[in-house]
Amino acid sequence: MTEHNRLEPAAPWIEIVATEADWDAAEPALLTSMLSQLVLIRTFEEYVLELAKEGLVHGPAHSSIGQEAGAVGSVLPLTSADTVNGSHRGHHQFLAKVLAHVEPKGIDPVKEFSADVRAVLLKSLAEICGLDRGFSHGRGGSMHLQWKEAGAIGTNAIVGGGVPLAAGSAWAHRQAGTDAVAVTYFGDGAANIGSTLETFNLASAWRLPLCFFIENNRYAVSTNVEEATGEPRLSARGPGFGIASWKVDGMDPLAVHLAMREALAHMRDGRGPTVIEADVYRYFHQNGPFPGSAFGYRTKEEERSWRDRDPIRQLTGHLVRRGILGEAEIDALTGRAGALMADIGGVLLEPLPEGKAGQRRIRPDEWPDPAFADVGVRGDLSEFAGARTADRESFAGEIAEQKFIDAVAAVMGRRMETDETVVVMGEDVHRLGGGTNGATRGLKQAYPDRVLGTPISENAFTGLGGGVALDGRFKPVVEFMYADFMWVAADQLFNQIGKARHMFGGDGEVPFVLRSKVAMGTGYGSQHSMDPAGIFATAPGWRIVAPTTPFDYVGLMNSALRCKDPVVVLEHVDLYASTGEGPVDDLDYCIPVGKAAVRRAGSQVTVVSYLAMTNYVLEAVESLDGVDAEVIDLRWLDRASIDWDTIGESIRKTNNVVIAEQGAVGTSYGGWLADEIQRRFFDWLDQPVQRVTGGEASPSISKVLERAAIARTEEVAAKLTEITRY
Repeated sequence: MTEHNRLEPAAPWIEIVATEADWDAAEPALLTSMLSQLVLIRTFEEYVLELAKEGLVHGPAHSSIGQEAGAVGSVLPLTSADTVNGSHRGHHQFLAKVLAHVEPKGIDPVKEFSADVRAVLLKSLAEICGLDRGFSHGRGGSMHLQWKEAGAIGTNAIVGGGVPLAAGSAWAHRQAGTDAVAVTYFGDGAANIGSTLETFNLASAWRLPLCFFIENNRYAVSTNVEEATGEPRLSARGPGFGIASWKVDGMDPLAVHLAMREALAHMRDGRGPTVIEADVYRYFHQNGPFPGSAFGYRTKEEERSWRDRDPIRQLTGHLVRRGILGEAEIDALTGRAGALMADIGGVLLEPLPEGKAGQRRIRPDEWPDPAFADVGVRGDLSEFAGARTADRESFAGEIAEQKFIDAVAAVMGRRMETDETVVVMGEDVHRLGGGTNGATRGLKQAYPDRVLGTPISENAFTGLGGGVALDGRFKPVVEFMYADFMWVAADQLFNQIGKARHMFGGDGEVPFVLRSKVAMGTGYGSQHSMDPAGIFATAPGWRIVAPTTPFDYVGLMNSALRCKDPVVVLEHVDLYASTGEGPVDDLDYCIPVGKAAVRRAGSQVTVVSYLAMTNYVLEAVESLDGVDAEVIDLRWLDRASIDWDTIGESIRKTNNVVIAEQGAVGTSYGGWLADEIQRRFFDWLDQPVQRVTGGEASPSISKVLERAAIARTEEVAAKLTEITRY
């Protein structure tokens, strides 16, 4: 007969229940601090819903009324050095963290609220209303709340989107030698999201001090948890990844507190990540002031049963029972909280002129200046003050022919030698003699704790790198084995990393470098061959460098690592084995941001290109008699860094432009560039901007079909012949 051996997970999975004895043993100051926070957060959110009902909150108002105990119980054991992020429904998490920061000894419920408490509530309300005095000057609003000083590193509108970023924060805490931890709050919906599950695995493999705090409020909009998963006890996810996990009644703030204390001891002791699942309940619909029963997906009986276990009611019952507070004192606390919110509202609101009695509006001087709309998409590059810059013509060091790939490995080694904050991560970067192409050769041996071979999980390790960058203590260099993998990590690249500076007010630094390999022409087919320049160029926040020579690679990578914006460094496989001029022993110069290179002077037509296509353009020009083309290698491709001076000077001389690139026409970089050139230089053009691109389809595996899908020397030569014939 078949033998069946029961397997048990290696990690514990525990349910915690606070007993009457626990309530009796709890310090009075802890319980009164809990009450003050719960009442303040509840009152704040009720006021937000009141404003939303009046149309004074632009966009969503995702209230967490009913869920406050999960946030308060879990935040109070933390310090300001510990970091938290959360979801779109994150008012309670954010407020709990910032209130604990300004009142680390707790908020006394029988005293007047401090000026610091009033200030953070005012800034929070202003942010939710989209006003200039908010934490992010109104850009973040309800769903993007951040105050890094307090350890609140940002709530997030993408379900599960903040989870990998929190892993980066946790990694930075540990790498910096602290015992601080990170907590990432998310709901039952995000428990099934790929970025969350990828991060579970990565955090477990690397034993990160990260708490995955699941607020299981049972509904993702209107879809209940039993519909969405075969295991509605969401903390069951933890043991499957080897993560110690706790399940707790999230309506009981003391039970949550006890669970978090155990999880903190586990993480601060270096034993890796934790999961806490708190069963909570949002009293209202996904957004707005109406209950879920009004939309038919919940019953009034269900809602009543959860309200009967309201966390404030439970806590006040124990406070009165133990004689710590009387009912009159509790009522007075609630009254003071309401008066505080009314006072704060009076700062931001005024009667609507010529409106009905009671109608209000935002005070006009509270709105941000419309001119602020684009400020802070990228930084001002002040970090380059004092930087040593050089270009090929001005470089005084020794130059020699060298392989392109050797320059890639050499400059990264030099930067890791001189800057201990640089950390490299990606698939196989720690093995195979420097990854699949040798780009990280020798780095793991020299810097074992700063070269991190990752699981195959682009969303998780890209987001982790983003979290490291936002933390600010380290500079992550993330490698994609192929550029096409950006689509796997698109949320982290474009919604998170690219938007972070602007979304959180415009002055936060995001020193993130992505090395992305373009493998067009190598036979790797449709899913390993794309040129991502056109995608990154049309996404906000990114800077793009495209080195063509060993000399340029060194200078451009140094600039990318110095820059406080996210930078993608494009590397073409065609160039890895190529040789060119490069520095022998001076690897410390920067090529200035926004400076193109004229590879060939000419008077008849301007050809603008980048990466390996630049060399194909030069080949094409040399193969043609009677074509005098000026060839510009852009080097910097993003909208903010294009060298319009060099391009304009050339166009005024030639009056003709060709943009040459290898990749598919649909994701073409040249599409937006042609539009911009024609608008800027229309008066100097003898004809519309011409373009050389690949076809519509992605390259195929077949050598013949791949060559037919991309552009090289022959296509450039044909275009130049066509436009110079007349």
